[in-house]
Amino acid sequence: MMGPGMGDVVNLKQFKKRTARDRSEKEAAANRARFGRSKSQRMQDDRRANRASDLLDQHRMDGEDAS
Repeated sequence: MMGPGMGDVVNLKQFKKRTARDRSEKEAAANRARFGRSKSQRMQDDRRANRASDLLDQHRMDGEDAS
């Protein structure tokens, strides 16, 4: 048995990697909260806007009878 005051042996390389991974996970969570939308959601909004614009353009009156 180990005496009092003796701690566990820690591999510093693994400890540094674990802390870096935890720090990057926290930063990623903060970025998700800040920006909040996935790429697919942005693409879907762009498609909806393009479709609405196209439908509006289809109803546009051009030419002599526009006045």
